[in-house]
Amino acid sequence: MSPIKQFQVTFDCAEPERVARFWCEVLGYVVPPPPEGFATWGDYDRSLPPERQGSGFACMDPSGVGPRMYFQRVPEGKVVKNRVHLDVRVGTGLVGEERLAALEAECARLVALGAVRGRLLLADDYNESCQLMQDIEGNEFCLD
Repeated sequence: MSPIKQFQVTFDCAEPERVARFWCEVLGYVVPPPPEGFATWGDYDRSLPPERQGSGFACMDPSGVGPRMYFQRVPEGKVVKNRVHLDVRVGTGLVGEERLAALEAECARLVALGAVRGRLLLADDYNESCQLMQDIEGNEFCLD
C-alpha cells in the first residue's frame, strides 16, 4: 500500500463560495485558478447546467503545504454537532495570559468576518486553553 500524499477537507454547506471565502480569510488561503479555458470562476460556473451552478467552490494553501478545502452544496441544513472539526492553531507554544490574548485577538477578527464565538475552555492539567467557534454556517471549529 502506498502512503497518502495529500488529502482534501470537504464541507457540506448551503452557500459554497461564501463559506470558502470565509475560510480563505481564516486560514490565509486563496481561491485556485479557474479551470483551463475559463478566465474566471464565474465564467466556468455559467458554463454548467443551471442545477449545478454554485454547487461547489474550493480554496487552497498558497504555499501548497496545507490541504485543499472543498465546499459542496447540499440540500439539508446542519442539524447536529460536527464529528470532525478544524483546530485553527493560533496559540501554538503560548501559555497562560499570552495564549488567552492570542485566542481573543483571533476570535475578535473572525467574529468580524461572521464567525460565532462559543465557550472558552480554560487550561487544565492536560490541555491548554482553546476557544470554541462556529463558522458562518454553524460548523464548529476551535481556536487552539
